[in-house]
Amino acid sequence: MQVSVEKTSELSRKMTVSVPEEVVQEKMAARLKSLAHSVKIDGFRPGKVPQHVVVKMYGDRVRGEITGDLIQSTYYEALQEQELRPAGHPHIHPADESEGFKYTAEFEVYPEISLEGVEQIEVSRPVATVQSVDVDDMIGKLRAQKKTWAIVERASQEHDRVTISFTGVSEGESFTDGKVENYQVEIGAKQMIPGFEENLIGLKASDSKTFELPFPEEYGNDKLAGKVAQFEVEVISVEETVLPEIDGAFIKAYGIEGSMDAFREDIKSNLESELEQALRGKLKNAVMNALYEKIQITVPNTLVDQEVESMMKPYIETAKRQKMKLEDLKLPRDLFEEQAKRRVALGLILGEIIHKNEIKVDETKVRSTIEDMAKSYERPKDVIDWYYSDESRLNDVRQMVLENQTIDWLVARAKVTDETINFNDAMSKQG
Repeated sequence: MQVSVEKTSELSRKMTVSVPEEVVQEKMAARLKSLAHSVKIDGFRPGKVPQHVVVKMYGDRVRGEITGDLIQSTYYEALQEQELRPAGHPHIHPADESEGFKYTAEFEVYPEISLEGVEQIEVSRPVATVQSVDVDDMIGKLRAQKKTWAIVERASQEHDRVTISFTGVSEGESFTDGKVENYQVEIGAKQMIPGFEENLIGLKASDSKTFELPFPEEYGNDKLAGKVAQFEVEVISVEETVLPEIDGAFIKAYGIEGSMDAFREDIKSNLESELEQALRGKLKNAVMNALYEKIQITVPNTLVDQEVESMMKPYIETAKRQKMKLEDLKLPRDLFEEQAKRRVALGLILGEIIHKNEIKVDETKVRSTIEDMAKSYERPKDVIDWYYSDESRLNDVRQMVLENQTIDWLVARAKVTDETINFNDAMSKQG
């Protein structure tokens, strides 16, 4: 076997592999001889078919099988010989066989990654605590979840619920199929197109109003996107929110037996647990951002393509469930490409850090992670057993824990500056 490698770009390689014709002929002869003992051909007794007849009838097929096997075996042998690490599957092109068997394999290789300076990255670590006002805000949200509605005779205000009947027309054509009856709109909930809810403020029961609004350019219905519509609205009723009292029954509904102090302490404990996870997530993002900026690498297009497909998959599956035509699903590649490149690059960088520093997954942390995830379920032991009963599921958790261990390893060596932020900023998904 002869192997030559051509570098066609920074990561692209074209590898040519040649196998002597005598090797091919030797393997063909052995397989044809074996075939002669088993094939059934009219006019010949089993096992008595002349070799030249077998060659004539099965030679091309056998050669195809032999060369396919040779590609499989010699490709990986050639990679080892040339010390190449392909990223993704190769494109195989068989060549002219006039001088023996030859093929070319085109593929990308993994980039060489320099970790110089990785232990001196600068990271801003967010720090926050749960304050009394944060507990108050959460109690307000819990009350809002159990709010009821009461009819009022006054004009509607922000946060009221207005029951309306309405029609909508655009370019002379109704898009509401007549009048929509008894439709409830909570003003400020942003359930309608921009401007619609604002037009309901100041109206009382039995009031009517006509107004025009443009549909957003990105509206889901292409026929209406960007078009101006005329709405005719009739108010049926106006309701205001009624929040429940924070009494023993209210507290007990959240599983707390005791006083208001016990209720607040339970809320604070839950908020602190959520805050810890949020702060860790933000710190992880900060480390990833610093890594991505510090370690510049070229990523294989093959891996980026795979990541783009992975990112698009949930949208495609949702479209299928909704019986949408995939050609109507607007998913341009450039929506995902930059994020895909980032994910691939960070995955390769983290992998190199793990490899070079021999970071091993801590099985104790794997167990505690699964136990933490199981706490929110009614039967935690069943959830734990579910993870440990399937190696694939368990490996997903192991990978997550190993990544977190690597983040901890980097933070321990980084130049870390603490930044105090408030609870709401810590819990936001930004940053």
